Amino acid sequence: MAQLVVRNLEDEVKLRLQRRARRHGRSMEEEVRDILRDALKEDATGRGLGMEIASLFTKSGLTVDIPELHGHSLPPGPFEE
Repeated sequence: MAQLVVRNLEDEVKLRLQRRARRHGRSMEEEVRDILRDALKEDATGRGLGMEIASLFTKSGLTVDIPELHGHSLPPGPFEE
């Protein structure tokens, strides 16, 4: 198992971690491990923001693929005055 040392942690952050750990009935060290695990679960999906947004519209009825626009700039749309 690896070890991690966090230096220069603000006193208020440490106090809040201690309180949170106490609420969950575990040590502050275990609380930090749990926080880190939870934070990295989101990254494990391999899905970026675009994929997350697209998943919200999966049942919208769209049947064609929309091309991705990586590195392209779009002209501004027409505006009516």
